[in-house]
This record gives sequence, structure tokens and C-alpha cells, in this order.
Amino acid sequence: MAKEYLEAGLIAATHGVRGEMRVKPFSDDASFLSGFDTVFYDSEGQEPVRVVSARPHGNVTLLKLEGVDTMEKAESLRGRKLYIRKSQAVLPQGSYFIDDIIGLQAVDEAGGEVLGVISDVQAYPANDVWFIRNGEKEVLIPNIPSVVKKVCIPERKVYIHKMKGLFEDED
Repeated sequence: MAKEYLEAGLIAATHGVRGEMRVKPFSDDASFLSGFDTVFYDSEGQEPVRVVSARPHGNVTLLKLEGVDTMEKAESLRGRKLYIRKSQAVLPQGSYFIDDIIGLQAVDEAGGEVLGVISDVQAYPANDVWFIRNGEKEVLIPNIPSVVKKVCIPERKVYIHKMKGLFEDED
């Protein structure tokens, strides 16, 4: 079941003396958090907090939240995760939440053979790596256009180019 609230970032440090915080975003783009008026301190949406300001700063987002007006208050939040309401997020074309990818059936684009289910996604500098589990066997594939051909969230399937040697049983 897809989550309504997703982890968006981790409060990593303070920035200045007026309560601004350095947030390490859990996305490819530090400006992603700049698009929200409200974030949440919890994964159920029970603790909303208004975003006063947000701007990218290198690979982090500088975030100012309502009620956090001192360096000490900001410091007390260090290490805390922030959440967003998934329905309020706007993703670029061809981008997906990891939460939407996990659990999809991996299908051979050529023959329609079910190769397994995506069980995990790990981010690496060059590209994400998707873990496809079929019983006891697990295969890792790169999320690159020559391998991942089509993602169809409504069908709960991802069509991939079946790379030689990865999905065959060992003799």
C-alpha cells in the first residue's frame, strides 16, 4: 500500500542564528523542498509545520520553519526527519517516488516474462540500482534507459530489457 506521507529530508545542522536549518533532501534535487508550504514532523501527517522559507544551497536545502526562531530551537531538531504529503509533490516527467517503484513486477519487454518483483532501490552516484527478487534469487539492475524501458505505475509493472546472463539460472 502506498504511503500518503513520505520522508523528504533530514535536518542535518543549523544555519545562522535565526533558526534556519540545513536539510539533507531525500531527492535528486535540493530545490525539491522549496515547493512546499507545509511539511510534517511525522509520517502520519499529525504534526504539520508551515514552511517560512526554503531555498537550495549546494546539495542541501536551507529551511526556515514557523516557530523555529533561534539557533537553539533549530539545534534541538537536528537529526529529525521531515515528511511531505505525497499528493502535493510535483515530479518531473519520467520521475517516480521510490515508494511507487517498490513492489512493481519486473517484466521482460520482449516476451512479457515476469522476472520478479522490485524489492529495493538504492541510489548511487551514476544511477539508481533496482533490486529484483524472484524467490530466493535477487538480481540488481541499473535504472538506465537502455535497461528500464517503461514504468507503468497503474499497471504495477516495469518493463525491462532482459540483459543476457543476469536472469538465467547458473549451471
